[in-house]
Amino acid sequence: MKQADYVIIGAGPAAVAAAETLRSSDINGSIAIISRENISPYSRMALPYFLTGQISQKGTYLRKSSDHYKQQNITLYHATVAGIDAQNKQVALESGGRISYGKLLIATGASPIKPPLPGLDLPGVHHCWTLNDAKAIAERAGDGANIVLMGAGFIGCIILEALMSRGASLTVVEAEDRMVPRMMDDVAGNMLKSWCEHKGMTILTSTRVASVADAGGKLDVTLDSGDSDIVDLVVVATGVKANVDFASDMGLEIEEGIKIDQHMQTNLPDIYAAGDCAQGRDFSTGLWSVHAIQPTATEHGHIAALNMSGRKAAYKGSLNMNVLDTAGLISSSFGQWQGVEGGDSAQSIDAERYRYTNLAFEGDRLIGALTIGRTQNIGILRGLIQSRTKLGVWKTRLMKNPNRIAESYIANTHM
Repeated sequence: MKQADYVIIGAGPAAVAAAETLRSSDINGSIAIISRENISPYSRMALPYFLTGQISQKGTYLRKSSDHYKQQNITLYHATVAGIDAQNKQVALESGGRISYGKLLIATGASPIKPPLPGLDLPGVHHCWTLNDAKAIAERAGDGANIVLMGAGFIGCIILEALMSRGASLTVVEAEDRMVPRMMDDVAGNMLKSWCEHKGMTILTSTRVASVADAGGKLDVTLDSGDSDIVDLVVVATGVKANVDFASDMGLEIEEGIKIDQHMQTNLPDIYAAGDCAQGRDFSTGLWSVHAIQPTATEHGHIAALNMSGRKAAYKGSLNMNVLDTAGLISSSFGQWQGVEGGDSAQSIDAERYRYTNLAFEGDRLIGALTIGRTQNIGILRGLIQSRTKLGVWKTRLMKNPNRIAESYIANTHM
């Protein structure tokens, strides 16, 4: 039986950050990462750039040096986890082997959701979630290819630019009434839709794919409106769910993801969780939720590792934040951008130039923000929200002109 002082299940940003922090905190402890993919740990957020040809496969790797993990004395196992024996502190592998641990970190990430529709198992229907997915998409997404993209959420909007850059004819089908509904309000979502249509895409909101059928090597896609089209490729980007099924019967507290406390520890001794599979503290609300974004995963992994190695570190909570580049138009959302009951909001809209700012306040504190086409204040917005800065008279000024955010920051941080 193999064994390690620290075992990490998963090989994404949370896992790699945790392994490196463990090595810094415990130079002698043995560290093992279990990856179910037989390649070096990589970033899923880099896959669109791989699709466009901007980077090679090696460019997707989280650490570029071929011997990085060996130099860090971190052992990489390429295997699939079958389950965890928490009582005996062992990880069971599908191959039949076992790895015993002193401390365990579950950083298994998330998997794409496949809607229960006919035809989504056909050749030519892919998620864009793994390197193999990206390679399969690249084979069909050539110049002039006709493609249907299911979903215009955060992941879908990252993928659509890569598909368009390959010269494809793209139809985006989104069930909600606007693009990126979890990060944008009606104004922002429809502004983004207009931008994409101007770039030559067909954007169908409040629409669903009803079925996909084989059409002699191509795909016949039928919509809930009854319209249909013959396409070369269907890409599914309809959301993700935490990878926790393998751990569902071992006594872990699981809701959206694995519940963790402020030290990233689960309800079971010596077992921690981090990243997209973990339900951690939300900075804005104080509640527990899953924030499936890479900065949160990396921070989770770092904090978890400090606690695993005996260095107590409390997690203050992740800020719900997204920055998105959609065919050249930058959008961002932070914190409680929807606002709160009894709070105020201020908007600035310039539809012709694709510029939008929406600030949400609670009292005289900024608690959330949305922007389209305004990149210069992204760091300032995050800083004001996370610092819970009392804006004083500047709240009134921002209510009149929300684009004076930089002046507000300077006035309230250089007093």
